[in-house]
Amino acid sequence: MPLYDSQYVILLDAPINTEEKLLKHTNLRRSLIQIILGSASFFALGLSHWTVNAETWPTKPVRVVVPAPAGSSLDVIVRGMADTLRTRWGQPMVVENKPGAGGTIGMDAVAKAAPDGYTLGIGFNGPIAFGPFMFKKMPYDPAKDLIPVILTTSQPNVLAVPANHPANNVKEFVAWAKSQGDKVSYASVGQGSSSHLSMELLKATAGFEATHVPFNGSPPAALSVAQNETQALLTVEPALLSLVQGGRLKLLAVTSLQRMPARPELSTIAEAGYSGFDALAWNGLFAPAGTPSEIINRINADINAAMADPAFRLNMLKQGLIIGGGTPASFKSFIESETRKWSVIINKVGIKID
Repeated sequence: MPLYDSQYVILLDAPINTEEKLLKHTNLRRSLIQIILGSASFFALGLSHWTVNAETWPTKPVRVVVPAPAGSSLDVIVRGMADTLRTRWGQPMVVENKPGAGGTIGMDAVAKAAPDGYTLGIGFNGPIAFGPFMFKKMPYDPAKDLIPVILTTSQPNVLAVPANHPANNVKEFVAWAKSQGDKVSYASVGQGSSSHLSMELLKATAGFEATHVPFNGSPPAALSVAQNETQALLTVEPALLSLVQGGRLKLLAVTSLQRMPARPELSTIAEAGYSGFDALAWNGLFAPAGTPSEIINRINADINAAMADPAFRLNMLKQGLIIGGGTPASFKSFIESETRKWSVIINKVGIKID
């Protein structure tokens, strides 16, 4: 539909001389040009606004959502970067713990936050690579609503049992579990987590039964095993260290294909006769979709620098964590690979969460 001057159309039936018509056409053209130029100026102003934000970011505290309780491995990783990032940013990093629903509550808060670089989240396998194949409905789409910023760490899970458990290795544990019928229960750090999925994979691979008891994070899950309320837990090592050192838990194996350099005495589950068993836990920082690429790249560079800090690296390595790093693109490719791998396993095992 053509643009037109409504007043001019109304007056078409009235006698109008040529000069008057030309004047009205001229006024119409001037109005249209002003509208177009005004729109262009507004658009340019918007681009300038984002450019300034990218160059001056951050001008206020940066919130980092941790979808796990305080004291969990995710919490330790984020807080371990705080001092370095405060120095680089000139602003404090505010940690907000939002555990629950296998990490989806916290990551949903990140996905729905303003895409301005002031809200980040540390996601992990569960709410990023597993959730789309296990949950009937997720409040966000990890591939569309979140931007991968950087891989922070990865590590194998370890199989923990009460210190007085009769089993001292994987073969003995499997034999014991089979002898118990349906009386065995195992803890996990939450529905849909690497902790949950890795144990379900072990159950299906080794052929024993056990009832899943999910907790909101590794501290309460580990405590339940130490108190023999549940009989096993597969999770990352850092949250178990104090209970292992205190003689309340013992570790039987690791879920990686290779042994952990920090604990070479622990055999792998694959070595116990379950060839190819491999289940790594990983985590990384994410931003809401729509966050300007300039800000994403700035955060990526700063996190890479924070993870290069010798004190941080030593602290992470002591806890059995493999430090990540790299570009947003490399992290995105890694997630896509993990998603393909675990989708096959999840569908095969048949894990579904309401």
